Amino acid sequence: MQVVAVPGLPRIDSSSNLAQLIFDASIHWPDGTAGLTAGDIVVITSKVVSKAEGNVVASDNRDELIDSQSVRTLATKHHPRGTTRIVQTHHGLVLAAAGIDASNVEAGTVVLLPQDPDASARRIRKELETLTGKQLAVVITDTMGRAWRNGLTDNAIGIAGLLALDDHTGKQDQFGRTLEMTVIAIADEIASAADLVKGKSFGIPVAIVRGMSQFVTTDDGPGATPLIRAQEEDLFWLGTAEAIQEGRRSAAAHRRTIRNFTEAPVGDEVIHEAIAAASTAPAPHHSTPWRFLILRDQPERTALLDAMRNKWIDDLRSHGDMTDEQINKRIARGDILRTAPVVVIPFIDLAAGAHTYPDDARNAAERDMFMVAGGAAVENMLVSLAAQEVGSAWIGSTLFSADTARAVLQLPSSMQPLGAIAIGYSSPNQVSPRKARPIHEFIISAD
Repeated sequence: MQVVAVPGLPRIDSSSNLAQLIFDASIHWPDGTAGLTAGDIVVITSKVVSKAEGNVVASDNRDELIDSQSVRTLATKHHPRGTTRIVQTHHGLVLAAAGIDASNVEAGTVVLLPQDPDASARRIRKELETLTGKQLAVVITDTMGRAWRNGLTDNAIGIAGLLALDDHTGKQDQFGRTLEMTVIAIADEIASAADLVKGKSFGIPVAIVRGMSQFVTTDDGPGATPLIRAQEEDLFWLGTAEAIQEGRRSAAAHRRTIRNFTEAPVGDEVIHEAIAAASTAPAPHHSTPWRFLILRDQPERTALLDAMRNKWIDDLRSHGDMTDEQINKRIARGDILRTAPVVVIPFIDLAAGAHTYPDDARNAAERDMFMVAGGAAVENMLVSLAAQEVGSAWIGSTLFSADTARAVLQLPSSMQPLGAIAIGYSSPNQVSPRKARPIHEFIISAD
């Protein structure tokens, strides 16, 4: 492979014909030949393509320009020189500042990326092939940073007449092993090779690559699109800060009720992290009234569930006309507390900060206030479990049998149970997309 620069090009503006200028340039090769030949790849910096297409604008508001050229922000980096935004452009490219460039242009202006780099590459290729009578390829490049690596490289953003990728999947290596994941970004490697002779400060925007004709195609091909990884396949489609922000925003909606669990054990560290999250809930009088009983295979778990089951049956029989079959179906709803790998019983301890008043109304309000704080703690716990990809289901059973729970567990009357939480890893295919709920149904008017 050989790479030579194309020197002597004039300053490019909207009146320039790039293909004609490249054809007219003095292109010299080490073997003494000159000009372009079949199979050559013409590599052009995107900035001069944009200049030739008149894609130069005033730089009054850089942030607004970036917004206009991007579809989403992946990362924002604050540093002593200012702020860098990594964005995805409408082309699908991910790069700093949407590729907007303020270098080597008139003061007060910036150069945007070409509106359609593939179309630009196809147009230049057609014009060059008409001028030379040779089959050529054209690659338009832009400089990009790289995750986890220092330094910039040139990448292909527009392609005509060149395979973007060389797929080795299914081929064998020298030891006879079948390659599973090897796909070479040929166009990007050619772009970087060309940049070695163009440079960033030499004022040479075009280079010719020779010796890679096996990747040059008769037709224009699909352009640079194959180089852009689909979002659903991208493991890092957000920056760290943005991913944390998105996690916070979607945490509550991520919580779902899970009723079937695998047998996989749930470690203490998972439960402890969820309890730590629960303990950040608001509570009255600067108190910390939350208490949590963790039950795995202790005898107390079976004793508690048996006692609550018997009370439930007695209640159903004494306050209704349900048949035994109907009662058994209702009781079966509590089986999740027997089969879940872990059950946590949350409590509010009214002795841990609740005030006592001389009248029943305020005492009732005080109790309600603490129970609300308990509900906030329970929700925090459920959200934390969901964030750890652990399933849970809140069951209200102990609220209906508080005296029974306290008696079996030998707890004082100040301990108010807040249901029970079944915890475990979700069985497959349990979670369906959550249906959007109309917010206006939950908003009341003060009129």
